[in-house]
Amino acid sequence: MAVYFDHRIEAPESSEVPSQLTWHSALTLLAVASSSSTAGGNIDLYLQQGELVESCHTERPHQPTVLRWHPTKPVLAVGWENGEVLLLTYPSGDQTVLPNTHTAPISLLEWSSSGSRLVSGDQIGALAVWKMDARGRLQGNHQVKHEYNKPLTCCIFRPASPGDDVAMLARASVSGDESALDMFSWKGAPLKMGPQEGLAFYVSTADGKVHSVDEHGKTSMLLGVDGAIKKLFYLQTRETLAVITETLMLSHYTLGLEGGAQEFTKVKLSGKSGQNVDIVWTENGLLITATGEQFIRLWDLERDENHVLSLDETLGFEKGELINCVSYCAGKEILAGGTNHGRIAIWRMVVPPDSNRSDTKAQWKLQTPTEIEGNVTQLQWGSNLNLLAANNSNAVLILHEHVMSMHFSQQVAAVQLTPTQLSVTNFNTGVHLALQSDMHIKGVCVTKDSVTVWSGKQVNVYELSGTVLRNTGSFPCDSHIVAAHGENLYTVEPNRVQIRTPQGTVKQLLTFSKVEGNPVLLSVCQSYLVVGTDTAHIRVFDLSRRDAKAHCSAKNLAEQIANVGALRSVKCSANGSQVSILISQVNGRPDQKVYFYDVEMDTVTHFDFFIGRPSSGVSQPEDSERQQFQGTELSGRCPVTHFWDECEPRLFVCETVPISSESSSSTYLDTVDVSVVTLFCSQEHGLLLQDCYPKPTGLQALLSLDVPYYYFSCKPGDMDPGTAELSATSAPPNQPTKGLGDQVPHMVSRRALRDFVGLENCEKSTRDAMLNFSFYLTIGDMDEAFKSIKLIKSKVVWENMARMCVKTHRLDVARVCLGNMGNARAAKALKEAEAEPEPEARVAMLAIQLDMLEDAEKLYKCCQRYDLLNRFYQTSGKWLQALETAENQDRIHLRTTYYNYAKYLESMGDKSAALIYYEKSGSHRVEVPRMLQDDIPSLEIYVNKMKDKNIYKWWAQYLESQSDMDSALGYYERAQDYLSLVRVHCYMGSIQKASEIANNTGDRAASYRLARHYEGHDDIKQAVHFYTRAQAYNNAIRLCKENGLDDQLMNLALLSNPEDMMEAACYYEEKETHMDRAVALYHKAGYVSKALELAFATQQFSALQLIAEDLNENSDPALLARCSDFFIKHSQFEKAVELLVAAKKYHQALELCVSQNLTITDELAEKMTVTDSKDLSEEARKELMERIADCCMRQGNYLLATKKYTQAGNKPKAMRALLKSGDTEKIIFFANVCRQKELFIMAANYLQSLDWRKNPEILKTIIGFYTKGRAPNLLAGFYEACAQVEIDDYQNYEKALDALTEAFKCLSKVKDSVAGQQEARLADLQHKITLIKKFVHARRLYSEDAGEAVRICEALLEEPELDPAVRVGDAFGFLVEHHCQRGNFQAAYRKLEELQKMLPSQNISYYISQASLQALQKEMGLPTNHSDHRHTVKEDDEVEEDLNVT
Repeated sequence: MAVYFDHRIEAPESSEVPSQLTWHSALTLLAVASSSSTAGGNIDLYLQQGELVESCHTERPHQPTVLRWHPTKPVLAVGWENGEVLLLTYPSGDQTVLPNTHTAPISLLEWSSSGSRLVSGDQIGALAVWKMDARGRLQGNHQVKHEYNKPLTCCIFRPASPGDDVAMLARASVSGDESALDMFSWKGAPLKMGPQEGLAFYVSTADGKVHSVDEHGKTSMLLGVDGAIKKLFYLQTRETLAVITETLMLSHYTLGLEGGAQEFTKVKLSGKSGQNVDIVWTENGLLITATGEQFIRLWDLERDENHVLSLDETLGFEKGELINCVSYCAGKEILAGGTNHGRIAIWRMVVPPDSNRSDTKAQWKLQTPTEIEGNVTQLQWGSNLNLLAANNSNAVLILHEHVMSMHFSQQVAAVQLTPTQLSVTNFNTGVHLALQSDMHIKGVCVTKDSVTVWSGKQVNVYELSGTVLRNTGSFPCDSHIVAAHGENLYTVEPNRVQIRTPQGTVKQLLTFSKVEGNPVLLSVCQSYLVVGTDTAHIRVFDLSRRDAKAHCSAKNLAEQIANVGALRSVKCSANGSQVSILISQVNGRPDQKVYFYDVEMDTVTHFDFFIGRPSSGVSQPEDSERQQFQGTELSGRCPVTHFWDECEPRLFVCETVPISSESSSSTYLDTVDVSVVTLFCSQEHGLLLQDCYPKPTGLQALLSLDVPYYYFSCKPGDMDPGTAELSATSAPPNQPTKGLGDQVPHMVSRRALRDFVGLENCEKSTRDAMLNFSFYLTIGDMDEAFKSIKLIKSKVVWENMARMCVKTHRLDVARVCLGNMGNARAAKALKEAEAEPEPEARVAMLAIQLDMLEDAEKLYKCCQRYDLLNRFYQTSGKWLQALETAENQDRIHLRTTYYNYAKYLESMGDKSAALIYYEKSGSHRVEVPRMLQDDIPSLEIYVNKMKDKNIYKWWAQYLESQSDMDSALGYYERAQDYLSLVRVHCYMGSIQKASEIANNTGDRAASYRLARHYEGHDDIKQAVHFYTRAQAYNNAIRLCKENGLDDQLMNLALLSNPEDMMEAACYYEEKETHMDRAVALYHKAGYVSKALELAFATQQFSALQLIAEDLNENSDPALLARCSDFFIKHSQFEKAVELLVAAKKYHQALELCVSQNLTITDELAEKMTVTDSKDLSEEARKELMERIADCCMRQGNYLLATKKYTQAGNKPKAMRALLKSGDTEKIIFFANVCRQKELFIMAANYLQSLDWRKNPEILKTIIGFYTKGRAPNLLAGFYEACAQVEIDDYQNYEKALDALTEAFKCLSKVKDSVAGQQEARLADLQHKITLIKKFVHARRLYSEDAGEAVRICEALLEEPELDPAVRVGDAFGFLVEHHCQRGNFQAAYRKLEELQKMLPSQNISYYISQASLQALQKEMGLPTNHSDHRHTVKEDDEVEEDLNVT
């Protein structure tokens, strides 16, 4: 709550009745216009305390009509009755008269948003626009002048369109928005860096016209309405224009881009129209009007909503009091209204925690009124937000808002009612007094014997004696804060604290150094005084002696606390060991922490309400879940007040609000979401959270903590019922203190601590025991907790402790408490609740037993046990909450909840609602007929309405019980209950109708019922038919056997189960007829052995064929063998083999395959592959696999043979089989998988048979396999073969040389061969290599030294064993080519002749080029057929040779 100190302005004597007032929008300057009918008028400026600015006094013989402040500069525009416009400058008082433009009274003055333009208008329609400089001085004559010929009423400037948000555009550009990126480049339009001043405006006239004037001064008529226009408003969020006429007609227009206006809303505002209507428009679209009625009206144009705010007589307003004027403070969201009885009503916007500011209903909270004299005709909030100017027709008053003063100490409480009144309550004596002071009370301090008030200039001391307040002292003092202890007063002045007597005599001085600063905060608790300075130092003094002694040295909190700006509040514990501190940060915002200074340990700790945790010493580590839950309640908050208990030094309490509300300390009192937090503070255990609960509704601020109560200030009428015993007593009229009469409002309310509910009047020993119990319980020391209460016998105490256990989640303590209470029912319920896994659920059951239903509900929600919460709501009768919980969180019990609610509604007699919830629960088919059984007409209507088969059936049964068979048949038919239809028809003798129903519907139950009827009437054929349709085959079979219906018996048995088939087969076997049917039935029933035995006995070969097809490995081996013999005899060998394999006689099956030359398929081979060692030993299994593989080899199935050889472990044979298959890929794969030398060699030998010359991969594989097989001799042989191929096919002696070199290397690695053979082979290889090297050398040398090359070649021809290494033809060819190139054809011919003699059968063209041969023929004159003949012979030989090879 807040109180308002009123300061009457220091008006000069020449001033008459004030007519107008206006605050500057940025400065604390108030302009007041006064006028009289005879002397003219004057203008005066005043400061915030009402001080007159004499230099700015202005007088004229004319009346002032309009006042308008410049938006930023201290320049006031004044319009006079004679048409003069004056600019008055503060503080110099300079006056600038605008050029004479107007000749009629000025009716409007309006500045643009930045003050660069001033618009003036008069009563005859003349309008002028003036240009001003940056200092608010006139620049030349008017820029624009228009004549509208009608009185001008209103003018508003249209705000400029907002500029581009550069930060938003930058983010959009980075994210890829090309249009935003273009705005930063030369491509796009110029970027507007911010809003520009809007120079266009709208002006209205008395004939209902609104004209638009653009920034160039051009005017155009925008719109017209009926009647004179009283107000113009521009709604910037929607870019619309609102027009209000004298008759309170509101019209809303949208403004087009080209200057047009379109009306989209028109409404008549309620209220009395006339000149006294006060209209206020807020930026968020709220229209507020005061029309001289008992309430004010609010219209929300954004949401098209409206409501009224009326006065409350319980707060001090009178009946019939009228509101004349209103003013709205947007910064503080406060609405002020002035009444005709001199009161100012204040409404403050209160936002509930679960809503937002856009919801306007039930948010305006009326405060206690401020009273001034006279009739309030005008109100206006100042730029300071704490200043309100009021005009009561006789004078102007400036109201300063101050936080309401209050104090509590030693069971005495004082709360400020008005600027000069206090409400004093003595809780020890029950006396309630009122104190009326002759000064504005800025602070109050009480002790058990005195009340001290001060105004910042004066201190008054009153003695509290019984029911009387007596003034015992008064002295001037400039101290802004005062503390009291005993008979001493403590005041502050720079660098010291004064200790005074009640009469003001200074007894002692407590000095502070310059470093320690000036004292600004004082607080007394018991006999300790704590002082806080403006440099964030604190000092504690002991007041228990005659003179105050320092209890500790000065502590500089700036060294311990980071970012400290100033101290907000300091408080001391009862024994002086702890000091709690609230601070403001450097930026001026309140800190979210409460700091604790331990005087003895000289340490600073804190509790952070932003995170809901202390800096250290978190209590109850084993109760982490509870701490986490409570931490969530405390997080995101800020402390605003704090107190220590006056007797218990460990107990501390503070009041916290959400962080969004803490910035305005004067308004937090009206905040809904306020929490009261209690802590234990000790050196051993740190800060321990004891309790946290929301401030009760209707209470204002926390006053103090004095066990067993919290003390709160409250509004008049909201007093706690517990304080009703306090008598309202006022001081007698003859006393110095002025009484308030019998109606003294109670302003203090108290609430018991959680641990003392029910123990408010207990004795001190019990109180101390409960405090110790609570403390030890908080720290988790159960032994000490029980020691502290073991002597207490009161059940009330134990019940209260049990309630504490709900808050602390200590079920072990709760069991002891319940035992001492003798509450067996609660103890039993708590024991049953131990089955719940969540601790909160168990605690909730305890809370229910103690009737703490709100706590139980909260606990169930915390642990998310919505099933238990649902049950709790049901048992509590909160059915709407139960239904909501079931529908949203506990859907598994949704239908059960519907059912229980329906039962509840039925018990309450609300059958129509119960019917709905029975339907939702799905139990309506049973419950609704039961519920309506006494109301048959309603039940019949319900049955026909629901069209439900189950309900139809129930109703039909009811009608049948009433012998209404025809109606019953109709409802049975609707219910499609064919059994009941057939039953009733049989009962009524309508057998044909029953048969039709059974045949048409195929209903088994109906058919069975009809079959029984036919059987009872010996109609066997029809009975069998309907038994068959009912699938009751055993009954049909029974009738067939009894009546010899053998043909039907077979079909029925095949349709029935194996037991019935067995009985039918036995029946046929006993009759020795239709043995084939008996065999088939035995087989179908699964009795294969019996079927085979009977088939063999009766030579049923076709049946045997069918039976054998169903035999498998699970059949009897003897039976399989017998069947196989049967098939062998009848030459069905493949079937016999399958049966032998199924009988696991694999060898016989294999012999049969071999003897009968049966192909072994993959499937058969797999069946013969034994995997279980129980059937065959490992050796026998391998032998069987090899025999299977051998058989596959004979049949040419090499791949299957490979598989079986591999399964037998004989990989060489598997490789041989694979080699025969010729599958190169599988051969290579198999060799790589097996990795055996023998297999590598076999694979390499096979690969040599392929065309490895054209496939390099095969060549690499051969070399790799020989290498892996460690067969260097074979590899050497392969290299030799490669060399020979290179020589024979390609005459590539270079590659041949490389291959032979590799062969020599490989052969050199052979160790186990016979030494002589290896040496001979190596020598042979070496000889070949030498010869080839010489021939290759000769070829290479020929280009450089042909003679030497020829000599080497001729020498080679002399070698005895040249040909295996170097072909003779190649050597002679080399020489022939040489001689031909030299032109020595005679020598060439001789070499050719030698070649033909050595190789008579060879084709010489193979060794000599065709060009050389043709040259020889031409030069030597040889016949052409010489070489051709030989060539033909050679070709024939080659063909022959090729054919032989092929």
